[in-house]
Amino acid sequence: MDPNRLKGKNILITGAARGMGSANAEAFAAQGANVCLGDLDGAEAQKVADAINAAGGGKAIAVEMDVTKREDNAAAVAATVEAFGSINVGLFNAGLNKPRFFMDIDEDNWDMIMNVNTKAMWLGMQEVARQMIAQGPMEDHPYKLINVGSIASRKPLIDVTVYCTSKYGCLALTECGALGLAEHNITVNGYAPGVVVTPLWEQLDKDLVEIGFKEREGQAYDDIVDSNLVIKRVSYPKDIIGTASFLASDDSDYMTGQMISIDGGWVTK
Repeated sequence: MDPNRLKGKNILITGAARGMGSANAEAFAAQGANVCLGDLDGAEAQKVADAINAAGGGKAIAVEMDVTKREDNAAAVAATVEAFGSINVGLFNAGLNKPRFFMDIDEDNWDMIMNVNTKAMWLGMQEVARQMIAQGPMEDHPYKLINVGSIASRKPLIDVTVYCTSKYGCLALTECGALGLAEHNITVNGYAPGVVVTPLWEQLDKDLVEIGFKEREGQAYDDIVDSNLVIKRVSYPKDIIGTASFLASDDSDYMTGQMISIDGGWVTK
């Protein structure tokens, strides 16, 4: 990694205590960025921040936050600005899933997933953009918002209707946000992973057995690789950080409204 690629960037990341969030925080800091790690699990986020600070490179702080609350998003933005002086990039990574077949969905399942995956993204985008607008435009480069979508932003999946709905919403927020924020020199892009071995997917694998969609743990991984992927393996956070780093860097300055698939070719099936 180029230790200076993201130098001068101050980045807020939600859902940063583990999985893709912590991997991106570590990668961004290794490339010179300062990072604020926001997560409901503040203690775990602090452990990641401590490891980043011990490694050198960019600086890190941790903030305990409930991404579904506007005041927590505003507080995380304020903490980023207090620590680093400004905010240049927001990465909205927080998400969850709980599979249900269509007729088994209830309001609790709907509200839980939609609030974390879609409402929270909208709140975060607004609060980060509000600060960027207050700072005034940067001279040479746009501000950047990065949304984490999913293969479920593009493909209907029978076992995760609410998750698909929420992630289609992430795609809409990316495209509509790009239109709505262009006048403020803010770009909005995102990336859409497929199967990434993270705590979220490990729990989903168990849940799919519980609802009777799969017979054994690990079957979901195997079936998707066999039937849906062109690149015949699952992915890991290390497969995601290159695209996330590109979107956070000056190399993506002339992009907006884009959702990049990182799914092993699943989108082609």
